Order: sequence, then C-alpha cells, then structure tokens
Amino acid sequence: MKLALAQFNPRVGDIEGNATRMIEIAQQTAGQGADVLVFPELALCGYPPEDLLLRPSMDKRVARELQRIAAAAQDTAILVGYPAVRDGQRRNICGCFYRGECLHEYAKSELPNYRVFDEKRYFEPGEDVGLFEFRGERIGLLICEDLWQAGPVQRLSKHNPDLVLVLNASPFHGEKHPDRLNMLKKQQAHLGCPVIYLNAVGGQDELVFDGDSMALNRAGDLIYQAAWFDPCQFMLEFAGGELAPVGDAKPDLAVPEPMQALYEALKLGLRDYVDKNGFPGVVLGLSGGIDSALTLAIAVDALGADRVEAIMMPFRYTSDLSQSAAAMQAQWLGVSYRSISIEPGYDTIYASLADEFSGFKTDITEQNIQARLRGVLLMAISNKKGSLVITTGNKSEVAVGYSTLYGDMAGGYNVLKDVFKTDVYRLSRWRNQLSLAIPPEVIERPPSAELAPDQKDEDSLPGYDLLDRMLRLYIEQDLSAEEIVQQGFDAETVYRVVKLVDRNEYKRRQAPVGTRVSRRGFGRDRRYPITNGWAPGD
Repeated sequence: MKLALAQFNPRVGDIEGNATRMIEIAQQTAGQGADVLVFPELALCGYPPEDLLLRPSMDKRVARELQRIAAAAQDTAILVGYPAVRDGQRRNICGCFYRGECLHEYAKSELPNYRVFDEKRYFEPGEDVGLFEFRGERIGLLICEDLWQAGPVQRLSKHNPDLVLVLNASPFHGEKHPDRLNMLKKQQAHLGCPVIYLNAVGGQDELVFDGDSMALNRAGDLIYQAAWFDPCQFMLEFAGGELAPVGDAKPDLAVPEPMQALYEALKLGLRDYVDKNGFPGVVLGLSGGIDSALTLAIAVDALGADRVEAIMMPFRYTSDLSQSAAAMQAQWLGVSYRSISIEPGYDTIYASLADEFSGFKTDITEQNIQARLRGVLLMAISNKKGSLVITTGNKSEVAVGYSTLYGDMAGGYNVLKDVFKTDVYRLSRWRNQLSLAIPPEVIERPPSAELAPDQKDEDSLPGYDLLDRMLRLYIEQDLSAEEIVQQGFDAETVYRVVKLVDRNEYKRRQAPVGTRVSRRGFGRDRRYPITNGWAPGD
C-alpha cells in the first residue's frame, strides 16, 4: 500500500478553494500510484476557523465540498479533516472517502482548551475508536491532541491496528520538534505498529504551522521527516506490517538549528499574512536600528525586494549613522527607499499645541509626537498604495510598553512581536552568515529610539540580557515576582519590570498581530484583564 501525505497549507474559510487544491493533489498522487492520500486536521476549512464554525452556512459548504472530494476519490482513498455536525453535535472529524462514498468517520476525542487552543468552545468530543479496514489493513486514526493523551491511544491499541495515522494542526514554537518526537515515540511504543504524524503548514494570523511531519516504523525508529515550513507531498510504502520511504533515497532527518527555524517561521508567517489577505506588498519605517533592519531583511526574504518599500523618517535627533546605515541596507537589498523628514510636520503640530503646552516642561509627550508623525506617514502611504504597514517592535519592548500607541505601533502586522531583543541580535548575526543583509554597525551600536538627544534604551530599561531573562520567567513560565527574586535578581528591578508588563496590557490589546514563535506569546496565548486590582508579588 502506497500512502501519500500532504503537508497542506489551507486558507481558513476558503472551503471551496481548499477542496479544489486537494482534488488537484489527489489527481497528481493517483498518477504516482498512491493508494491512500492523507490531509491534516481540519484541512478543508483551515485551522483555527474560530467563530466561522458558528456560521449557519459552514455545514452546507463543508458537505458540498466533501461530495466533490468523494467523487474525486476513485483509485485513491482520501482522508481529510473537517468540521461537521453529527447527532446534533459539532465535531472535529477525519473522514475517509473512496469511490464516491464515505468509508469511515472518526471524531477527535481530546479537545485542547489551553494557550492558543479553545476547541471546547466549538466542538463536542467523539467517543468512538478511530479504526477502519482498507485493502486488508487495519488503519487507526488519531487527531492531534489525541496523541498527547493516554486515553485515545490506549483504546486504539486494544484493537491492534496495523498502521496509525495522526492528523495534526500543530503550531510551531522554538522547542516544539523534540516535544513532538518524544511524544510520538512514547505513544508508538504503546501502539506497537508504524505511526505517521502528518502536520499542517503555513501562517494563520498569529500562528504558524511548520510541517515537520514524521513517520516511525514498527521498531519506533524515525524513518521519514518532511520538510519544515514547506507545503509538500511525500510518499511512504506500507507492506508486511512495515513502513518505509518509497524508493532508495535516504530521507534527510536533520533538524534546523534554532535560529534557522525561527527565521523561517517569521518568513512564513509574514508571507502568508500578506498573501492570504491580498496585499500587494509591505511598507515599513527603516530607522537605522537593528529591529527595523532585521524586519526589512525578513520581509525581502519572504516577499522579494520588489514588494517591499522602506521609508527613513529622520528628525533632528536622528544620527548620521542611522541615516547612512538605512540607505546602505536598502541599496544592498534592492528595495524601494525614500527619506521623508518629519521636521516640518513636527514644527507645525508643536506650534498648534503651543497654548496647550504653555507652562509644562518638555517630556515624553514631544517624543510621542515624533513617533506618531512617523505612523501617520506610513499609514498614508499604505492607504494610497494598498501596502501593509509592518511594525518593528520586539517582544521585550512590547512587554514593557517601550513603544508609542498610534506611533511605532501603528500598522497591520509585527514580524518581531514574539522575538525578544536578545534573539533579535542572534537572528541578525545568523542572517548575515548567509549573506550580508544587515549593516554590522547597526548590530554593534547601542540600541536607541533616537527620540531625544543622546538617548539609549538602557537609560530607562535594564540591559536587555537581564531584562529578557526576567521577562521569560514572568511571561513564558508564569513565575511570580517573588519567585523571580528568589532566582537571584534584584528585587526592586524585578518589581519594576513586572509592573511595567502588567500596566501595558492596554497597549498590547491595540497592537497589531504578529507571528507566535515561543511557548507563550502575547495575544491568543496570554489574555489578562486591562482593568484589574491584581498586585505583583508571590
């Protein structure tokens, strides 16, 4: 039996378009001799469909396209994930279609309801065992979270399947691969047969799916690993109770190094957000600092230089180094580049506010006017040309509110939203190892917003090495302020940072989306009330 596995990149809600591409893949793989073709979890509607599932027409559209898929499944059985109402309950289903009919349906029994997942809002759990017979083989089915829980695996193992298929929509974070592989090996030992783990690929708002599909043989050895971050089809052969790649080629089982995986995730997240939403390209403010420099490099690698525009918006505090570095990088990468001074606009606004500001000292207000003027210019270019404004703030800045609402936060997508500042430096150095894309002097200079004379980030924040260590503990591991202090950090600094994180929830609610690449990102992952009386402490 030849099995074709499709690392599929759906477009959420485009049920007809997704089905059409599935049928095209089915025709292609049938020509290659595939007996079975498998697509990931909820591939027909895309994951996560969120409240689209509550639309009355969802069931009609799904049913209509399943008929098309069933009709296309002639010589090849097609397994696909979709939502459907069965016995009055909406369920997360994998169905097997063959020669115009549905041979079997299995409903996911374990519904994740943590971090980015809220499936209990939409689905009821299934109760049956996923097992059906095809061409003399007993094929078991699991859907994503089913693999991570003991119950579904134990129930399935009692039926002695010959092969188990696991359909997934498992989003990426930096440590996900070893977690997946370890769990896959553990559960394969219980099942006692070959197991294929098929994952989705592509960006969907904050989430990015990395593929990383895998296959284990009966002995529990990893015998195939699909490409990361790449929609593709691969073929495996199942015969005599054993699973093997088709042909003599040895599969590449190498795991990308962390910075490479992170960079590819950011590229894919941006590319799919831009393309799936129909933007012709992007525009960003190129300040001469490291965050915008890395963002520009990612944008060019993701979209191509012809779809990227960079705007330098200097002011009296903008250094010559910033202006020369920005121009140099834009030239290196071949993007459209222009320098537009915000000085005239600032003078006009300041003059308009002269009476209002009379008697007040100069403070952060004047700095925010600069940032907001830059936001106005970028949004005007976006409105006129249709390009998406991408912002450039990193996770460290987003965490503590080191950003300006309606200023440098103005835009539709933030590439670095879930990337700590220390990782911005690591990514920049890694990218320059491939080819020079970011001026070295930008990487080496002290970070500065350049909104005031001789300003440095560390004038108002702890050093980023120290800050990021505290933020990881507080945001990603949920340690309390007191627990962080107990790890050797200065108590006054810890409480100050924690208060900054908590106080700036209101800003994050108004921030653009950005690709989630950590175990705990801002947005779907971390939902705190803006108005609350919670005091930091133990």
